[in-house]
Amino acid sequence: MKFIYALVTLIILTLLYGCGGPGEESTMPQAQPAAASDADIGDHVVHFSAQSTDLLSPEVARAYGIVRSKNRAMLTVSVIREGTTTSVPAVITVRTVNLAGQLKNVTMRKVPEQEAIYYIGETGIANRETLIFNISITPEGATEASDVSFTREFYSN
Repeated sequence: MKFIYALVTLIILTLLYGCGGPGEESTMPQAQPAAASDADIGDHVVHFSAQSTDLLSPEVARAYGIVRSKNRAMLTVSVIREGTTTSVPAVITVRTVNLAGQLKNVTMRKVPEQEAIYYIGETGIANRETLIFNISITPEGATEASDVSFTREFYSN
């Protein structure tokens, strides 16, 4: 009977050790609060998102000419006339840097789709790399550009 208690205790201690003890840092990424995905720029609303391209289905990636990879991020931007669902053409330029200040090249391209207009750009990413996207938007008919910035951290492992 003592042998069974000793064996059970050993198994429990082994399982607890495998879970990590108090104060041990976990390599598991922590969930971040949801961040803004749109911004009001006067007469227009800008919708934006950034994600790893491996999250795209193969069909979608193929249709838009996007390389699916855990080491690539895709930025999507759309501009909607405020108070409507009408997307409008715009001049979109992006300056992206990581936390080390390294410039990441993101060239945006226009993707018209039926009634909608999207702008898509891609860049390489490393595991746990945080990118700061600085987007300049000039909607068709506007005389001045508006700026929107947001930050995203990417996990590729």
